[in-house]
Amino acid sequence: MSDERILTIAEALREGIFEEMERDSRVFCIGEDIGIPGGWGGAFTVTLGIEQKFPERTVNTPISEAALFGAALGAAVTGLKPIADVQYGDFLFCAMDQIVNQISMMRYMSGGEIQVPIVMRAPVGASNRGAQHAHSMESWFVNIPGIKVICPSNAYDAKGMLKSAVRDGNPVLIFEHKLLYGSKGARAEKGGVDASRHIPQEDYTVPIGKAAVLREGTDVTIYSTLLMLHRSMAAAEELAKEGVSCEVVDLRTLVPLDKDTILASAGKTGRTVVVEESPKTGGWGGGIAALLAEEASEMLMAPVKRVSAPDTPVPFAPVMENFYVPSVEKIMREVRATAGY
Repeated sequence: MSDERILTIAEALREGIFEEMERDSRVFCIGEDIGIPGGWGGAFTVTLGIEQKFPERTVNTPISEAALFGAALGAAVTGLKPIADVQYGDFLFCAMDQIVNQISMMRYMSGGEIQVPIVMRAPVGASNRGAQHAHSMESWFVNIPGIKVICPSNAYDAKGMLKSAVRDGNPVLIFEHKLLYGSKGARAEKGGVDASRHIPQEDYTVPIGKAAVLREGTDVTIYSTLLMLHRSMAAAEELAKEGVSCEVVDLRTLVPLDKDTILASAGKTGRTVVVEESPKTGGWGGGIAALLAEEASEMLMAPVKRVSAPDTPVPFAPVMENFYVPSVEKIMREVRATAGY
């Protein structure tokens, strides 16, 4: 195979999972319909073919998130390394006791004696499926000490960060946007964005807790993740035609936060915009704004702007969902206002 392989996020995650299972016999996958013969490979094809390649380390669970994460927790504390796959991130809420009161706290409560090396994978974001299949719930889990929260926006990062998560030794929650998977066939997503990348043949990891400056700029910094990162990049491209130079930072990790990169970029441009898909009230963007206010106020030439969804459930009608989710045009409008254009 050529080193110039281009994989989608779904393909890159699949390859990363399979490689980690081959590397470490303690790694196994557990989830809902992840390895059904003739099936899709989970809801978005990430585990396609796993039941053929690793039949003894593929556990298909009932549609019970409490059972899924309870079993993953039990396996983890006995020395295994589960990768737990929930069909839709919305249903993490069905396992909040297992995640919040057990998985996140057990290492702390045991004084470090018990490790909980669980990787939890959760699709997020609006995709014309209605309010109960459209949450962007990153902010809920940012508020739970003991869980690392990562949000890869492209295939290279998705594979590398997943591999880092498997090797981390702590609970890691990976949020994956449905419109970035690049799933094909029956699972192709209408309105999907191409997040495929060149994936090297050799083993590699991408560090957890390190942001990436994807576009250099001098006038305004835009901080974002997942689908909104792609829309922020598109907005920056259009604004460049108007003479507005945007620096775009892909946060990649929400816990632990890369404060150094965030503050360095704010000091460089002096103006900042935070873009997220979740509702504004209680959103993780408020944490970024607070960080900038507390530690970069002397460097800022304008208040921090936030672009987010409204404080309502996600609408079902496509025209209303398009209004609800921050658009390229809305990001551009807020950047212009921050930059004084």
